[in-house]
Amino acid sequence: MSSPPIRVAAVSYLNSVPLVWGLVHGPDKDRFDVQYMVPSQCSDALMRGTADAGIIPSIEYQRIEELRIVPGLSISSSGPVRSVLLISQCPIDKIKSLALDVSSRTSACLVQLLLQRQYNVFPSLGTSQPDLKKMLGAYDAALLIGDPALASDFPGLFVYDLAEEWRKMTGLPFVFAFWAVREDAATQEIVEIFLRAKNYAWEHLEEITQQESRRTGLPTQLIYDYLTKNIDFILGEENLKGLSLFYQMAQEMGLTECNRPLEFAG
Repeated sequence: MSSPPIRVAAVSYLNSVPLVWGLVHGPDKDRFDVQYMVPSQCSDALMRGTADAGIIPSIEYQRIEELRIVPGLSISSSGPVRSVLLISQCPIDKIKSLALDVSSRTSACLVQLLLQRQYNVFPSLGTSQPDLKKMLGAYDAALLIGDPALASDFPGLFVYDLAEEWRKMTGLPFVFAFWAVREDAATQEIVEIFLRAKNYAWEHLEEITQQESRRTGLPTQLIYDYLTKNIDFILGEENLKGLSLFYQMAQEMGLTECNRPLEFAG
């Protein structure tokens, strides 16, 4: 009798496509039941046990017990990332109120950390659906992530790329998300399948670019540049240093209750 499919919570943003596409189209596609959702819902699915694996906001690793990180894969950036933006009606050091995109959790922590540590700014916070006009109608500034940030223009506004701001402050890349698996599914086989899926997607990058251009309406060159220049899909040594520093700072600021060590699948 065949094993039940591995339940995967996958992010529906462009920045995750090279990590997910191979699971749906690659040689191991029959092994998976892939469901698409926003990042915050991915971590909720892992916490509830309705998913065995998922692309989670990196901060959620500190909030969900019994998770393991799939080594070697991430959604990171050395800056600029172009799709995680603080958009303000005033200079950053004048911000008094901030709307956080409800879709994000890591970026919501990152923007608070940057504002407080780098600019000594402590705005009042609210959450909102990613509608920039409504967000800026009620707040000085807005955090916008994912495709809505990548697809928009912001004439007359102050725009700050959070990966670039993190790099200025720390000299390190920022890890926005990675594959995580529940402890009972954290096998070496899973690691090999996820790595194989990413490599398969990379071999079909031109096809992916064309598909995503039709889906998003974004130019193919913008998508190609974004996936090859702005996003780093590896979880190498420098990225791990950035991740560890982020966890340390988040705990110091009270954004997480603990700073648990990195534990990997396999």
